[in-house]
Amino acid sequence: MANTYLERIIEAGSVGRTFTYSVWFKRTKTGTSTQLWNLSSDDDSSKYIEIAIKSDDKLDMQFRNGTSGDNGTYIRRIPTRVFRDSNAFYHVVLRFDSTESSADDRFRLYINGEQETSFSTSTGTIPQNYVTDLANTGGEHRIGRGSGGNTGGAYFEGSMSHFHFVDGQSYAPTVFGSTDSTTGEWKINTSPSISTANYGTNGFFILKDGNSVTDQSGNSHNFTVAGGTLTKTEDNPSNVFATANPLDGLKGSAGILKPTFSNGNLTLSSSAGLNYQTFGTLAVDTGKYYWETKATDCDGHRVGVFFGDNKVHGGTYYYGANAFYIHQNGQIYYNGANTVYMSSLSDGDIVGVALDRTNGHIYLHKNGQYADGNGNNDQTFANAVSINTKLGVTMPSDITYPFFDVYGTAIMDINFGNGYFGTTAVASAGTNTSGNGIFEFDCPVGYTALSTKGLNL
Repeated sequence: MANTYLERIIEAGSVGRTFTYSVWFKRTKTGTSTQLWNLSSDDDSSKYIEIAIKSDDKLDMQFRNGTSGDNGTYIRRIPTRVFRDSNAFYHVVLRFDSTESSADDRFRLYINGEQETSFSTSTGTIPQNYVTDLANTGGEHRIGRGSGGNTGGAYFEGSMSHFHFVDGQSYAPTVFGSTDSTTGEWKINTSPSISTANYGTNGFFILKDGNSVTDQSGNSHNFTVAGGTLTKTEDNPSNVFATANPLDGLKGSAGILKPTFSNGNLTLSSSAGLNYQTFGTLAVDTGKYYWETKATDCDGHRVGVFFGDNKVHGGTYYYGANAFYIHQNGQIYYNGANTVYMSSLSDGDIVGVALDRTNGHIYLHKNGQYADGNGNNDQTFANAVSINTKLGVTMPSDITYPFFDVYGTAIMDINFGNGYFGTTAVASAGTNTSGNGIFEFDCPVGYTALSTKGLNL
């Protein structure tokens, strides 16, 4: 949602003593200020409610209802914990209920089902039966960017899903999620039991499936995309897809050289005469998985797999025995050796990676035609030659990561199954018998997208 935000003008008549906010979000960039949600007055910049993440990666909740001179109330809560996991959806529930007898229960925050009680900043309390002045103002709901007199255009970078605002009711997080009895994982409830009437005058439920801003509460409180482009993604709280990892890179003599990340950490770019490497956020030791990369700018495009957690640069771009990968010149590299494997890449070419971690093979195609191991791409998957067969070596048994390297002016777009290269949807989705992920070309039978669902197929 970078540079994208949603907007709706609130209707008069409520947002008074009680409301509930619930959203699932996944960050793609840390260390920057970013806005999740803001509800502001149209005529007074000192009246707003917001939830943001600050540059120290802490969640920041503020409620301001005017200034002290006009009997205003200011509440601020910043939990002690930080939010730096770029491979997980967090669930946030904010309960505002000024009718509660206990002051501590009038403004409550829950993360993944558990109430936050440890705060680095805790300012102010809500008076009992307090009514906000945000009612009857014609103010704005903004999602993904601030408004009013606070954080302004601090756009959210990442994904959001199942965004609820319930006007007039205070709901526990267990309405929106539950704890898995086996794994202890906090899991989404995709169909919470909230009636249309209980959503209230300004309540809504959007981003239920993909990028729909149509209200699913039954109240027709639809949003508009007020800025940017809202891109659909298969990545969601029920099925988290791999991305490139902005927190991970190879350690070398010049430190950790990571590429520039954008488009939800699925576009990688470089700008200097150095190799910039990163890995997928999910690793495997068994199973069959498929993903694609597009050489949007093919100046330096290398893709393959990396074995083990010893992510130290070997002194050359061969990476020793730690990686199988294809160079844009069509050669495969492993343990200091290289050999011709497929035809060279040009701008716009798409490389498909089929990893059979169970049997120890990795196959590559260019634009849907698999490599024969002798510099050509003219094989079906059934007749493809794996990298390790061509090299005459056994794939290491270590845990295996998707591996990416960009050089020079290269731009690489990755499709782990979201159905997009950058912000462009695949031209015509190939077949996929697992039903998990959307790819440009056919996903080989028995293979699936690298996602939490895919790991359990």
